[in-house]
Amino acid sequence: MDVLSELLDGVRARGALFQRTIMNSPWSLRFASGSPLTLATMLRGRAWIVPAEGEAVRVDTGDIAVIRGRAPYTVADDPGTVPQVVISSADYCGGAALDTEGDEDRERSALLLSGAYTGRGEISERLLQALPEVLVIPGGDQPLLDLMVQEIVTDSPGRQVMRDRLLDLILVSTLRTWFDRPGTDAPPWYGAIDDPVVGRALRLLHEDPAHPWTVAGLAAASGVSRAALARRFSSHVGEPPMTYLASWRIGLAADLLRETDATVASIARKVGYANTFALSVAFKRLRGITPTRHREATPVPE
Repeated sequence: MDVLSELLDGVRARGALFQRTIMNSPWSLRFASGSPLTLATMLRGRAWIVPAEGEAVRVDTGDIAVIRGRAPYTVADDPGTVPQVVISSADYCGGAALDTEGDEDRERSALLLSGAYTGRGEISERLLQALPEVLVIPGGDQPLLDLMVQEIVTDSPGRQVMRDRLLDLILVSTLRTWFDRPGTDAPPWYGAIDDPVVGRALRLLHEDPAHPWTVAGLAAASGVSRAALARRFSSHVGEPPMTYLASWRIGLAADLLRETDATVASIARKVGYANTFALSVAFKRLRGITPTRHREATPVPE
């Protein structure tokens, strides 16, 4: 399995939240649902997404935006419009629209569709770390969006399962498109996959992260000298092989701590550390907290 497939393989919405919102200018919505990942698209009109940090990003009709992180963000007709409504997870509703337009002509109003992942275990932390705070894919032929709109307004049996799976498919399709776009702010390892030497080394590390890898052993398995691998890997990925492996192992451990009830000791062995102490030292060095504190601090859906 390639690195991107491994990251996307764990995407599983469970009871995702959806909302259609109809608005007339000036309008501004403050989203404070605490979702780790949200997808938004303008079915009509255009908007600006103003993240917790960074610059505002424009979204035109048919564009799909992915917003990462639990911090509140704003969606508005203009970055300077003051938020008029704060939307929490309790305000999402599958079939209804939050209608802020009064009696104005609906065909001239903006129409926003958003879908939010709700809980832990749905989105890999390793995937979240690979994404910018906001990314936007230009609109085009989007049959999945058409299906989503139909499911949002229907009360047919199985509607939540359909919505969850459609959200997963739209997210995977959007992220794959984004990763493949030239000039995108993708993580360094993504471009390195195409290098015959570095790509093989990455695949080996991802296929068996618990193996007691050394630079020499990884170089031999990749068919080059130790020095050549170290130089080439650092050039393409931006860090040495063992530094990358440590980060990947800790990312795996963070997901397992969040998604399972496995003991810290068993997680340590699964990701390549001899015992709880070794994992704790590495985890605290890279994350600033112990594995146990990370598990305790993981937000639980409402």
